[in-house]
Amino acid sequence: MADAPDQVSITLDGRVVEVPRGALLIAAAIEAGTYIPHFCWHPRMKPVGMCRMCLVEIDTPRGKMLTTSCTTPVADGMVVETSSPVVKKAQEGVIEFLLINHPLDCPVCDKGGECPLQDQTLAYGPGDGRFVEEKRHYPKPIPISDLVALDRERCILCARCTRFSEEISGDPLIEFVDRGNHVEVNTFPNHPFTSYFSGNTVQICPVGALTARPYRFRARPWDLEAVEAVSTVDSVHSKVSLEASMNEIVRISGVDCDPTNQGWLSDKDRFVYEHLLADDRVVVPLIANGDGFREASWGEAVGLAASRLADLGGAVAGLGGARSTNEDAYVFSRFLRGVVGTPHLDAQLDDGLAPEFAAAVEPRALIDDLDDADAILLWGPDLKEELPVLYLRVRKAATAGAKLVVVHPRRTGLDDVAAHTIRYRPGEGPALLRRLAAGEGDLAEARDALGAGKVVALVGRPGLAEPAELAEAVAAFALTLDDARILPLVRRGNVFGALDMGLAPTLLPGRVSVDDAERRRALAARWGSLPDGVGMGATDILEAAASGRIGALVLLGVDPVRDHPRPDLARRALERAFVVALDLFVTDSTRHADVVLPVAGLGEIQGTVTNLEGRVQKLNRVVPPPGQARPAWSILDDLAAALGSELEADAVEKIFEELATLAPAYEGLTWDRFDWAEGRDGVVVPLEGVTPPLRHVPSDPGLAVVSERPALHLARVLYDDGVLVRHCPSLASLAPEAAAHLHPRDASVLAVREGDRVRLEGVGVVELPVVLDPTLAEGTVYVPFNLAETAALGAVPSVRIDVVREAGS
Repeated sequence: MADAPDQVSITLDGRVVEVPRGALLIAAAIEAGTYIPHFCWHPRMKPVGMCRMCLVEIDTPRGKMLTTSCTTPVADGMVVETSSPVVKKAQEGVIEFLLINHPLDCPVCDKGGECPLQDQTLAYGPGDGRFVEEKRHYPKPIPISDLVALDRERCILCARCTRFSEEISGDPLIEFVDRGNHVEVNTFPNHPFTSYFSGNTVQICPVGALTARPYRFRARPWDLEAVEAVSTVDSVHSKVSLEASMNEIVRISGVDCDPTNQGWLSDKDRFVYEHLLADDRVVVPLIANGDGFREASWGEAVGLAASRLADLGGAVAGLGGARSTNEDAYVFSRFLRGVVGTPHLDAQLDDGLAPEFAAAVEPRALIDDLDDADAILLWGPDLKEELPVLYLRVRKAATAGAKLVVVHPRRTGLDDVAAHTIRYRPGEGPALLRRLAAGEGDLAEARDALGAGKVVALVGRPGLAEPAELAEAVAAFALTLDDARILPLVRRGNVFGALDMGLAPTLLPGRVSVDDAERRRALAARWGSLPDGVGMGATDILEAAASGRIGALVLLGVDPVRDHPRPDLARRALERAFVVALDLFVTDSTRHADVVLPVAGLGEIQGTVTNLEGRVQKLNRVVPPPGQARPAWSILDDLAAALGSELEADAVEKIFEELATLAPAYEGLTWDRFDWAEGRDGVVVPLEGVTPPLRHVPSDPGLAVVSERPALHLARVLYDDGVLVRHCPSLASLAPEAAAHLHPRDASVLAVREGDRVRLEGVGVVELPVVLDPTLAEGTVYVPFNLAETAALGAVPSVRIDVVREAGS
């Protein structure tokens, strides 16, 4: 018998093996090297034993017994046979029954070549079937959403898709319907499968009954070249497989990375690759020519940009870098500070958190800390809209028993699993926080829930109209709780990596304050002289550019006209300044540029990125960039050379080696570490034994309450009119209709009904239809951010609402 209390001994096909106590037999056998065929079982979902393919024989006091290994936990001394004649006969019978109505359309099925039913029919099937009657037929395929098609003839009723939708994503929009021989998977009438996670059902479907419409008939599995990378759609950095055919990425699949996404992806993660194939992508350097652009050579474009930057000296600022790799961000930081000589740079657009808080908050939580948390405080954005894979992890923790407290101005995707939901009007967050900390009145139960055991506080900005300092105050409250850790929430892809590389006015590479004299000297020894003092942040940069105090802006993958809370300011700044833009597209911002330089995108470059918990992971290249597009670090190296400086940025591995040497938080990392063993799942920095110079402990800034009405709740949605979604045909149509969401009582005061139009005046003026939302805090108007119709509104604490009356009404 096994001695370890967490291990038991079982006899598996004549071998004695030790396996984890309580593990399911199928998982224990696979871990021990014995594969048991299956269809319905999935390691990330509850077992149901529906397909019967995983039958094994176990010894019992009454003799041998057939049982499903996916529902049977191991026991000490258990004797199991997985390939006895009885088991083989049972498996042949299961396969034969499944093939009675399954069509023989493997040559035209997207699953062909990577199909578990194909593989297991060959390995465990009877070889031929006795069923000669006509198979069942359905119209095929039927679209059950804009992204997923259903072929009911292929379905083997394993329930993987329905279980995922109910257990994992919380969107039970696909279900078994009908009875007996007519049972099928389908959606409810007039309710399509509009889940943000529908693509996961395609990936886990074992037979090709569910297929992704963007991928249908694009390639065969044996034609695909695949590399591991991470999704940079948001700051969770889900592990993915980039799969290409004929030098085009045609599919993204989720990879099971235990610390982050555990195999799941949002549909935005999964289908965002389409933007790489857009016809209007910038593939050659462009120079402004009247109202448009003309194509130019690299020498001409770089020469023009360098000459104008040299003329302006230090009156230059940089924005962006949060959608690039760490290596791009590091070179951008060195280029601006060490070559141009400006301290004015910012990867955020005043829509995130304070740089010190986001980059160096202590104590910092890991995503995995959610799994054993006793309580979770979520005071930040709606995770389902902004960080959807983190939403899945929080949902998993809450359904497993963690007490979830959600504080938000309106209903979020996690309200149905929350122990406590707290509504508040934007601007009144400081008062609510004081009441929650004191456990006053109806907040007493929520305060008690947060006071018991390990707490993970997920802290960010619920909306763009609320101050970033509120997150700092919430984090300071969380640290008054026993055993609490903080996970800061900022959405933009590699914003945490960009901050770590010094793309903030108050930070140098490696989580170093610009006031740290010792670290400045060490950096200057490699970079040359550094500009003194703290530079300007994004809003100050734009104001200076609009007034003429900043003469040039260098943009790295950023669109301030659409992403900054004050779009009018961004537009005026770009119209006045000389603008050099490194981007994939001509955006609302780069349309004002004087020089546009084409950069390589996802799957076209190598590099590293850092997620919201500080986990560094590697991006790999699978296709060449189109046209003359190049990595951003290479372009910046050419600009530096044209300015008479040398960045020594001639290989991404060399850049990483330099940043790991000069950025204290990354000390001890090596490029090869990400290719082997635990490094493939990423490495959290700083490494054990390394203490970064900057360790930020949150403190309450004492914010005042803003009680103006109606308060504006301006928040992002997953599918917006951002440049990437706009260039993805499969996703662009999924953006919601722009609307002004009002509580029914507020609508009654205004004498408006759903569908009536109102005019909102903030930074700009927009006219929108009314949608009634009883979950919204009274005295609040909610407007989705970054949709074409709402872009001009801007972020202000409150707005003016006027009803638009039709003539004669």
